[in-house]
Amino acid sequence: MTENKNGKVPSHTQKITFGNGCFWCTEAIFQALKGVIAVTSGYMGGKVLNPTYEQVCTGATGHAEVIELEYDADVLSLDELLLVFFKTHNPTTLNRQGNDVGTQYRSAIFYTTDEQKQASEAMIKTLTDAKVFDSPIVTEIALASEFYKAENYHQNYFNDNPNNSYCAFVIQPKLNKFAKEFTDKIKPELL
Repeated sequence: MTENKNGKVPSHTQKITFGNGCFWCTEAIFQALKGVIAVTSGYMGGKVLNPTYEQVCTGATGHAEVIELEYDADVLSLDELLLVFFKTHNPTTLNRQGNDVGTQYRSAIFYTTDEQKQASEAMIKTLTDAKVFDSPIVTEIALASEFYKAENYHQNYFNDNPNNSYCAFVIQPKLNKFAKEFTDKIKPELL
């Protein structure tokens, strides 16, 4: 277990899994968030055991590219985490995020507790009532199933490949937008 900034092991550690497009992008955003202890890229929501990246990319396995988040609920509330989730991808496009098309890029929240399910549904209602998006939110809310960790080269992708053109032209602009809107939520060492 990782210690928090006070040198203590968090007492209210929770996990939730998000599908919000390419996990390279979403991993980088959530790694920067105060209260997030660990982010692991992987696959969830499909029907094939131990899928590979190549299999998931076909769309035939039913899995979504996801990030499994471990977070300190004393530092980061579930509502704050959900707001970052919804504001850092397009939850109104079915099976698509930008140029990435297919069921593997669907918007999804895989919850582990009833509280997470209810909070996710409530956040969708709040955002819908406030007309934050021009189109209806199509985010799937489902009970977490088997999580399959992605291959090692997918882990910590942005940080390990800063000169990669995808990182520079796709991920970095998303991080910049995130940093502008959520400055007070970013880990101080990243500012």
